[in-house]
This record gives sequence, C-alpha cells and structure tokens, in this order.
Amino acid sequence: MSELLKGVELVRKDETKVDATEALKGKIVGLYFSAGWCPPCRQFTPKLKRFYEKVKAANKNFEVIFVSRDREADDLVEYFDDHQGDWTYLEFGNPKIQELLEKYEVKTIPAFRIIKPDGTVLVEDARTDVAEKGSEGAIDLYESWEAFFEM
Repeated sequence: MSELLKGVELVRKDETKVDATEALKGKIVGLYFSAGWCPPCRQFTPKLKRFYEKVKAANKNFEVIFVSRDREADDLVEYFDDHQGDWTYLEFGNPKIQELLEKYEVKTIPAFRIIKPDGTVLVEDARTDVAEKGSEGAIDLYESWEAFFEM
C-alpha cells in the first residue's frame, strides 16, 4: 500500500489528516468507491459499516478508504459523516481519486476492492462478498481474505 498511496493524506472521521503510508501499514485495505447521490451505494454502505465494525471489534488489521464520486466537497463530507464507518477518505478533488478509478477499472458504484500492499487486487468484487456474507459471517469472510494476503 505504501507505493500506491505514498505521500497521500487520508481524512479521519474527526477531520484530522493522517499519512496513508503510516495509517495503512500492515493492514488489509478496502477501497470503497461510492457517492451519496447513488441509491445502491446508500443500500450497501450500512452493510459495509456493520462488517467493518465486526472486523475491527475482533482486533483485525483492516482499513477502508472511501473514494468518493460525489460532485461537491460538502456532499462528500455529509455522506461520510452521516452514513459511513469510522474509516478514512480521500479529500474531494484529490487527483488520486481519478487514478484509483482508472487503475481498478471502476465503471459503476458502489464498488469495493480489497487490495494488497503493492496495490494488486486481492478481491475484485468484495461488495458482493460483504453483501452476501458480511452480516453473520464477517470474521470468516475477513479471514478468508487474510489467508491470501501477504504483508
């Protein structure tokens, strides 16, 4: 992950900024491509939030980065603050957003990719995994990803 987001700052729920390299070190990372104006995103976000909370409660090294497709900065912050988990996001207008959309070939949202530290994809369609197994089987699902993860 350090290569992919080197020099990038992520924003936390409390609006403080953190260096991506430090924040993501040793963690399995999920990139969540979403937007507040998107009805399917609004349906999936609570499921991802519950999944995230269960995984974090089990003390797993997991982080989600919200990669917004919102059209205005205020919309991004409102959607993040009101609906999303205690994870991080890329600031509105950050050029890394477009780079990630292209790199991971995100054509529709919501999309959720699990990536390795070098930026390669571990799970292409983690959205379906979380939607189908994330409620009751959050830890089993995470551990299935973890089994293929190399630090």
